[in-house]
Amino acid sequence: MMAADATILGIPLKYVSLVTLCIQNSTLVIVMRYSRLDKENLYYTSTAVFLSELIKLIICLYVAGRNQVRETGRLSIQELYSQIFAPDARKLMIPAALYTIQNNLQYVAVSMLDAATFQVTYQLKILTTALCSVIMLKTSLSGMKWFSLVLLTFGVALVQMPSSDHVNSNEDDDATMEKIVGLGAVAVACVISGIAGVYFEKVLKNSKASVWIRNVQLSFFSLFPALIMGVWWKDGAGVWKNGFFYNYNYVVLGAIACQAIGGIIVAMVVKYADNILKGFATSISIILSFLASVYLFNFIVTSTFLMGATLVLIATYVYSKPDPKKEIPSNNKEKDDGYGYDYTPANNVNGNGYTSVDGSESQV
Repeated sequence: MMAADATILGIPLKYVSLVTLCIQNSTLVIVMRYSRLDKENLYYTSTAVFLSELIKLIICLYVAGRNQVRETGRLSIQELYSQIFAPDARKLMIPAALYTIQNNLQYVAVSMLDAATFQVTYQLKILTTALCSVIMLKTSLSGMKWFSLVLLTFGVALVQMPSSDHVNSNEDDDATMEKIVGLGAVAVACVISGIAGVYFEKVLKNSKASVWIRNVQLSFFSLFPALIMGVWWKDGAGVWKNGFFYNYNYVVLGAIACQAIGGIIVAMVVKYADNILKGFATSISIILSFLASVYLFNFIVTSTFLMGATLVLIATYVYSKPDPKKEIPSNNKEKDDGYGYDYTPANNVNGNGYTSVDGSESQV
């Protein structure tokens, strides 16, 4: 049975994975935001990032071992160890550190911004990933995709425009400063996401290791910057005084779990669905986050926000649409994948020949 035809309880897996992605994307932002509302009893976000990477490591290691059993009929710890700690594994140290910084910045952003604004603004990772792909991988984007990126940027800018009913007060000045810090954190996180995602894609293209082995390596190397830069350097004094699990509750654990399984769900979508459906799922997630923000956080809807969010939704959908396939001679080494990206079949690692550069996280 082809991957695209796989089902669970009679339901195609591509739809199951997409529904799961919608729920996870919207739930992650909402739960992360909700977990940061109580300013008097905040937990240490660096510990949450560390635990998230640890959970991802365990899950990816389990899947890698299971795949080995399926392919060889047995589990060889020594062989698995040699694959994980291969000489080229050190290439993952750079994206591992970048992803760790990005995850910490996400917590900073959701602490300062409402869920809806964060969710819409964070779609700028589509722009940064596309630009990094063009610069680092010499990727060719169609005119329609460039147009969608411009539309995306304009939409995000509209979302940030202040409402006309703002008044001058100390409280309003504090809120403005918080928003500036939050937007700065999102902007840097988007840039890091683009660089790390494209770098990871480049590693995958030039590797014979499976994507699960690569993600084991990525999660493993992420533990060190998460522990050293985050838990020890950023929150070391507080963790030493109050403990690693200070102010943890079910909401915090839910945020950690959502962040840990997010990349795995993306991997399912890449395997069983296509870019159009994935872009549709992202759009639905934005809408769900917006509705939840209005209901749970008393988010004030403005006309500029609605206009900007609409443009972001349109841009996300347009960017995910495949371009018309180009007629390329059969003896040409570089082939077009139908989505405006070029890849080399000889470097096909995971059955796709590339990791999506539409802004989705490349890591699992």
